[in-house]
Amino acid sequence: MEHSNTMDMESYDLIILVYLRQLIYGTMVLFDRTLVYDASRCSVKSSLHLLLGRRQLVIRMDREIHRIVGDWLKWLYRDVTERLQANDFSTLPEVHACTAGLKSLTTSVTADGIEECRKLCGGHGYLCSSGLPELFAVYVPACTYEGDNVVLLLQVARILMKTVAQLGSAKQPVGTMAYMGRAEHLMQCRCSVQNAEDWSNPSVVMEAFEARSLRMSVACAKSLSKFSNTEEGFLDLSADLAGAAVAHCQLIVVSKFIEKLQQEIPGNGVKQQLRALCGIYALSNLRKHLGDFLSTGCITPKQASHANDLLRSLFSQIRPNAIALVDAFGYTDHFLGSALGRYDGNVYPKLYEEAWKDPLNETVVLDGYQEYIRPMLKQQLRTSRL
Repeated sequence: MEHSNTMDMESYDLIILVYLRQLIYGTMVLFDRTLVYDASRCSVKSSLHLLLGRRQLVIRMDREIHRIVGDWLKWLYRDVTERLQANDFSTLPEVHACTAGLKSLTTSVTADGIEECRKLCGGHGYLCSSGLPELFAVYVPACTYEGDNVVLLLQVARILMKTVAQLGSAKQPVGTMAYMGRAEHLMQCRCSVQNAEDWSNPSVVMEAFEARSLRMSVACAKSLSKFSNTEEGFLDLSADLAGAAVAHCQLIVVSKFIEKLQQEIPGNGVKQQLRALCGIYALSNLRKHLGDFLSTGCITPKQASHANDLLRSLFSQIRPNAIALVDAFGYTDHFLGSALGRYDGNVYPKLYEEAWKDPLNETVVLDGYQEYIRPMLKQQLRTSRL
């Protein structure tokens, strides 16, 4: 009888652990998905502050990409929830790598983007009435809460190292890590780009990003194998591991955007604009992380030059529609809370109006002038006359 009670308690504990696991991972995926959406929203706000006020092109097209990835994460959340309810935990590591990595990537990119927009607005960007300092202060903590971004990248790196270790075995990578199953090809392939226009081919871009991600992960795994203590290896190689995780996450974003472009997209000319944005995002990251692509042998310096040529062409193509692209999200002036991001473009009258609201400008003569400054000036005047 006692043995039966013990078995019942063990079964009960197992059930509790299963449901706790569902709750933890389900909540984690939900929060990270929400943070990716928030990254998109705040990227739009910061860009509107600059675009509408200065009529400049912001070289940050992350906001539309983050929205598309957020839609995909919504599907991923539903899928993992259904699997957890069926006691299927097979996709949890891959799902965790996606949500943790994308949370880290999108929040970091957005925080950097807000600061970049603030600088591009010149001195006006530092005014409270621009809305950018407040947006920056409110958003930047997202890089820490719900998981510090560096810690999350290292968690992604652990999953990547485990996947690399399993290559060649019966267990094949799935989901966003399926490309690692083509390791033999990706480790040896050479980019086929001959001119700038070749970079407009999505399959060429995808292969370059896949090869870069895999080769960086494999290089980290080889370096890690030289350590007798794995944890010491992770500590010493943390910068390289974080870089490999970023490469993997950028690949996810590029791949999901390209997949979206293969679907039907309503609206006249919308797909063409989104295709240009996809190219800008991919090639901007290629230029920013050019060292990774060159050091891993994914592309040559000449091919990198071709990528830069196409990127300049895409900037020229998207520039006439830059304001419309961010304004299409329909955010009101009240929501933006910015003198620079006004829909009507009347920036300077609004800046002047906001300046008068400052307590220092309520009176012509500042407090303390009559009591302290005026007597001091009079004393200096007498001294100079003597």
